[in-house]
Amino acid sequence: MSPLRIAIVGFGKIARDRHVPAIAATEGAVLSAIADPNASLSGVPHAATLDELLRDGPPIDAVALCTPPQVRGDLAARALAAGKHVMLEKPPGVSVAEIEQVSTSAAAAQRTLFATWHSRFAPAVEPARQLLAGRRITAVRITWKEDVRVWHPGQAWIWQPGGFGVFDPGINALSILTRILPQPLSVTSAELAFPANCGAPIAASLTVSDAAGLPISAEFDFRQTGLQTWEIDFDTDQGPVTLSSGGAKLSVGGEPRVDAVKAEYPALYRRFLELTASGTSDVDLAPFRLVSDAFVRGRRSTVEPFEDAT
Repeated sequence: MSPLRIAIVGFGKIARDRHVPAIAATEGAVLSAIADPNASLSGVPHAATLDELLRDGPPIDAVALCTPPQVRGDLAARALAAGKHVMLEKPPGVSVAEIEQVSTSAAAAQRTLFATWHSRFAPAVEPARQLLAGRRITAVRITWKEDVRVWHPGQAWIWQPGGFGVFDPGINALSILTRILPQPLSVTSAELAFPANCGAPIAASLTVSDAAGLPISAEFDFRQTGLQTWEIDFDTDQGPVTLSSGGAKLSVGGEPRVDAVKAEYPALYRRFLELTASGTSDVDLAPFRLVSDAFVRGRRSTVEPFEDAT
């Protein structure tokens, strides 16, 4: 079988650090081109835009959209119209409605659309899901705090409308939550802190619940210095369960069960190959709906302006 010929569109840090090595490590996938107006990779055919790539570039079967989310929906629609399969980095676009439209286009074109949630593929997430399926969960607490100047230096798009601000990493936690708790969840209240000079929040506090009233709280903050925290604590009828390090570690009753190196992106590409081979799509928008709920429900406050160190 011929390998899936993939083009990366948008060649920033996440594409370089995660997508390129993941494609190289995935049997049955090959990086065939890159489209970006400002960046390229030696030895790989390059185009400035997706349109240029589709018109003049080498043959490709699929695109991995690694651009800022504000333009992903439009690019996905163009790629699908050209008969290409599409992988979307997270968050998949700027709105649930936009991605639902793209999903409809993918079905009409009989092409795969994969809205990825890489944190669901962290090594401790599936063991945690299986463990918690046999327990009664009584409360959940999410603490997702990191230093934006370390993880998103100079990325102005993240502070613009549609850039998600602190929900760019926060949606990773919500993707894990909605994988472990498959029942419908909704945001019941939210506090969003917007820097005076930004169009997206730098911090957020959410309360979430299911139909049975399960108490879930989430604290997201981009202003964390020192220790970075990506943790989800579950209180259960058989004692505490904790996912930490963004889903790389699992402890049960304080005892470690999983402590592994995260290698999420090769798993994403293996899943993409499965989907394209079977002619199916995977577009779970549950994490996205919670973020949308937070923006609708959220009470906004203005905090000090954000100044990037770069």
